Amino acid sequence: MSETSTVTEIARNTIRLETQSLKSLGESIDPHFDQIVQLIHQSKGKVVVTGVGKSGIIAMKIAATLSSTGTPSFYLHAADATHGDLGMVQKRDVVIGISKSGNSQEIKDLIPFLKNNGNTLIGMTANAESFLGKQSDHLLYTPVAQEACPHNLAPTSSTTVQMVLGDALAMCLMELNDFQAQDFAQIHPSGSLGKKLHLKVVDLIADSKIPKVSKDSTLKEVIYEISEKRLGATVVVENGIIFGLVTDGDIRRVLGKHENISGLKAAEVMTQNPISVNENLLAFEALKLMRSKKINHLVIYNKDNTYTGIVHILDFIKEGLNG
Repeated sequence: MSETSTVTEIARNTIRLETQSLKSLGESIDPHFDQIVQLIHQSKGKVVVTGVGKSGIIAMKIAATLSSTGTPSFYLHAADATHGDLGMVQKRDVVIGISKSGNSQEIKDLIPFLKNNGNTLIGMTANAESFLGKQSDHLLYTPVAQEACPHNLAPTSSTTVQMVLGDALAMCLMELNDFQAQDFAQIHPSGSLGKKLHLKVVDLIADSKIPKVSKDSTLKEVIYEISEKRLGATVVVENGIIFGLVTDGDIRRVLGKHENISGLKAAEVMTQNPISVNENLLAFEALKLMRSKKINHLVIYNKDNTYTGIVHILDFIKEGLNG
């Protein structure tokens, strides 16, 4: 067997084993899972997710997903917890402890405090008979027949199952919390995801670059305005009303048709009734419009139908909205 085929088989076997674990996870979901979801939903505190090692990394991801989808949560490193970080845990918080074996010493050390503190403990483990499994108030079972590691040692299938179960938990809570796109936008103001939900076309307009000429402007004046504002186009405006758009492409076409351009006015060169949108349109929607119309410039107006500015397709790409 060649080295390439060996690598291919290892990859396929890894995916096969982890897929089998996920199938078992799906089959293990029962009404008790619904009870856990309802318990967290009705809780007045935060969700504390804790673990060590690879399970700790998954705990960190689950806490982040919960927080970003409407369920306040934070990650607590199980080893640091008993060295002072337990001060972050309040009595009304729900704690999710993650350990494949359920016998991690750091998790075991936490449990007496959680019991004395009155916290509800949800154990996420593959071993229901473990210390964590037996001490937990509720169990999130993560069935794993075999790790994808050829030695059945490195956490692979087990961490995949943990992460997917955490996602399932977060999505159920997201639905119960009626967490909508606008809520997502409020806590994700940066990055392409947030920008898709809150960035408006008016936010892309640079105050210092609002090109405009009148219908009677000479072609020389039009060319100067396009060059000065460096957006590749200018809008033809009279008293704030949009009449047309002149792009550098229009200029090139005019130069190809006319020997003498000295007498030409903007009104003779412009494209009438250019595609225009209200300044409050979401930038992501505006980009979709531009792509469907195959245009590079979009004219913007305000609630009074007065010219506000112009955006170029590169303005969207600079904001990370090219996806």
